[in-house]
Amino acid sequence: MVASEASRTGPGSVRMFPSEPGGLLDVLSVAAVVLDAEGRITLWSPQAQDLFGWSAAEALGRYAAELLVAEEDVDLVLELFAKVMGGGGAWAGVFPVRHKDGSTRPAEFRNMRLQDEQGGAYALGIACDEAVLRGVERDLALSVPLVAQSPLGLAVLDTGLRYVLVNPTLERINGLPAGEHLGRTPREALPFLDTDLIEASMRQVLDTGVPLLDQYGTGHTPADPHEERAWSGSYYRLADPGGRVIGVALVVVDVTDSHRAAREAAEARRRLDLIARASVTVGTTLDLERTARELADVLVADLADLASVDILDSVLEGRETSPPGTPPGQALFMALALASSYETAAVRAADPVGERTTYSADRLVTRCVTSGRPVLVAHVTGADLERIARDGAAADLLAREGAHSYLAVPLRARGQVLGALGLLRTRDPRPFGHDDVTLAGELATRAAIAIDNARWYQHAADTALTLQRHLLPHPPPRAAGLRIAYRYQPAAAASGIGGDWFDAIPQPEDKTALVVGDVMGHGVHAAATMGQLRTATRTLADLGLDPAEVLRHLDHITAELDGTMATCVYATWDPNRSRCRVALAGHPPPVVIRAGRAPELVDLPVGVPLGTGGLGDAGFESSVLGLLPGDRLVLYTDGLVETRDDALDDRFDLLLGLLSAPGLSPEAACDRLLAALRHRDAADDVALVIAQVGAHPAAAGAGPY
Repeated sequence: MVASEASRTGPGSVRMFPSEPGGLLDVLSVAAVVLDAEGRITLWSPQAQDLFGWSAAEALGRYAAELLVAEEDVDLVLELFAKVMGGGGAWAGVFPVRHKDGSTRPAEFRNMRLQDEQGGAYALGIACDEAVLRGVERDLALSVPLVAQSPLGLAVLDTGLRYVLVNPTLERINGLPAGEHLGRTPREALPFLDTDLIEASMRQVLDTGVPLLDQYGTGHTPADPHEERAWSGSYYRLADPGGRVIGVALVVVDVTDSHRAAREAAEARRRLDLIARASVTVGTTLDLERTARELADVLVADLADLASVDILDSVLEGRETSPPGTPPGQALFMALALASSYETAAVRAADPVGERTTYSADRLVTRCVTSGRPVLVAHVTGADLERIARDGAAADLLAREGAHSYLAVPLRARGQVLGALGLLRTRDPRPFGHDDVTLAGELATRAAIAIDNARWYQHAADTALTLQRHLLPHPPPRAAGLRIAYRYQPAAAASGIGGDWFDAIPQPEDKTALVVGDVMGHGVHAAATMGQLRTATRTLADLGLDPAEVLRHLDHITAELDGTMATCVYATWDPNRSRCRVALAGHPPPVVIRAGRAPELVDLPVGVPLGTGGLGDAGFESSVLGLLPGDRLVLYTDGLVETRDDALDDRFDLLLGLLSAPGLSPEAACDRLLAALRHRDAADDVALVIAQVGAHPAAAGAGPY
């Protein structure tokens, strides 16, 4: 092999190549001198001139003892020379040498006997400056133990990025003995790490000479294959004293503990942030479905890929147990919400929102609600999917979508299990762990209270609405000489269900009393009060009293109902005289629509609300309206015209404009008003009555117009 060719390149191999001056031998500047058998100098190297000061011309042919040794040391030198030449072995040691300038300098010597092919004997002496050698020895004495005992992982790689030195600490960090490093590149020795980045960093340092410090990396090594490790690595270019680049040094610090601490701190911050966001975004309303949807949405942002919220049907219906006919151990659920963190077919494996499904006792969600404890399946198997998905096809779909970890947490509030929160991970590679159980449990507890509040609120609202609808008239009442259409529409929010009512009450002599009222307040109390006032109004109507007198009696009755107040419009229609007597108790004015004329608000004394009491005759006043066949009287509650954002006058103008449309029947007119004036999120309920005067009042008693 020639010097320019590369030799073996496997582990433990040696590569031969020419090198520039500047290595360790150049630092030591080793001098070589050859003496013949008589002690005369026959060879003299340039380094000898540097060390002793004598040129080759001055030294060759002279006795070495005469040239280099002080007079008092000549006998000792001759004795040592004779010993070497006599075959007594080599001699080594420090010896004072006389320099050409007259000074004496200690030099480290190695002397040995040489023999040529004719049998002639020579003495070879190699020497270097003793101070330089001691300095190198001190450096080695310091560096070798430092490398071996360093708590830092240290390595040296040559310019071909092959390991030439690995200390014990790096052996432990990488989980490989030094022998499996030496002669190999990082790519060959450590394929389990990101060797592309490691080798690119090393080449960059070799090319630029600029160190790369604190390069952060993570991975798994044979030393700890099941736990992620973290390191901080720094790279430095190495050069010999002559400036020749000889490789790169690597310093590795295992920072796994701080990495774990930082990761745990980040995870704790993430969990706190999730809890904080859930506190703000879950339970913003008392709507049951919306609350469940808010919970599912916040969970798929950070904790799961799929989240479902299912409530027990018995809880939803207000029962303590499952409905009759449900087999023992089974549970009937209704799906309230379903969310995913990304678009995936896995959502089709869950129960559709709004659908009721019965699950057997061996299903994981059933076990969760019956035990009241979380169910964690960190690593899901095919058998587990059969107990998670609604059927076999859904289980196959989840398997194809990569479902690998499952967690079910009970929704518990006020000592009762309401349902379950189901979580799946498909794209997120991490399995659910105990920290996730704790976090999901915290979120489920907070959400369950909101869901329970919404459930009870919805139940109360349904009760109020049922009571209210039960107390209102259902079929259009028969009225002599009138065609009556009416509507009741509850508020958009359950909290808006109140005490609005209407009625059409037959009276003697073919008269009809028309009533629209509005109890202030909302909920069951308002609905119950409305029922009391409606009953009282119907009783008073049978007496044939004047509208103002009826309102005075209602005022006294209302005042006795624990401070309740109400507004009311009471009108009596007399078909025989074609007139209507009307009185108001703090109520919006009626609208009259006369044939051939624009609709108009009737200018009547407003009166005071019912329940104020003590105002006597000054509180209410009846007015007379003449009505001809085809005329209409429109009575309504304030929920039809009042809004938070619009001026009342503008709303009245809109009401009149809508009523001016020709050709609409009373029924169609009711629908038109509600569609145009009622907002989807209206906060109040509304009652509406439109009465149209018939052409032949005497014939109207046979049925409605």
